[in-house]
Amino acid sequence: MLKRYLTINGYGEKTIEIRKSTFIGSIKNIATEQEAMQFIEEIKKKHWNATHNCYAYMIGERDEIQKANDDGEPSGTAGKPILEVIKKKELKNTAIVVTRYFGGIMLGAGGLIRAYGQAASEAIQAAGIIERVLHTIISVTMDYTWLGKIENELNNRGYTIRHIDYLDKVTLQVFAEVDQENRLEELITNVTNGQAILSRGEQVYKERGHNIFRGER
Repeated sequence: MLKRYLTINGYGEKTIEIRKSTFIGSIKNIATEQEAMQFIEEIKKKHWNATHNCYAYMIGERDEIQKANDDGEPSGTAGKPILEVIKKKELKNTAIVVTRYFGGIMLGAGGLIRAYGQAASEAIQAAGIIERVLHTIISVTMDYTWLGKIENELNNRGYTIRHIDYLDKVTLQVFAEVDQENRLEELITNVTNGQAILSRGEQVYKERGHNIFRGER
């Protein structure tokens, strides 16, 4: 599993106008090719009367699945520029559909490439980019007397508690970034004088910080 990757924050949409043609960029985070195709069909139904609904998507840890479609535009002028924007932003599991309502002015091949690329970039900016980081869930079981102190230490050091079980003893499930588990375990051991029982659980992705946006490079 990748230790970290960039993707889209859910869904986004942005409309721009270029030489009287309207371009609507729609973007969504998807996990499978089936989800990508469902999203594309939804946009096509929504904009059934549009001149074109061009799209691209990229899926997989190693970008194993890459597809682009020009939907009637000249070959290589729509789907490929959209896909190139996804690649340039280094996004995983992302699908973009750019809808075009023709305004009567021909843009030419170069103009189309720029227009579809711009619409894709605008959609990305509208949705926002997030970083997902792989974490290990650390279970911490201890007497209730330690709970307040542990919660305070975790909060002060930026750790996130996933869940708390209140039984005979209290058990916290805490996110620890992969390869940084020892730091959390040492913290808990020191604070509780070694009286906490620690165990490592599943690995899951967790969003880091606020939305980020990568501008042109």
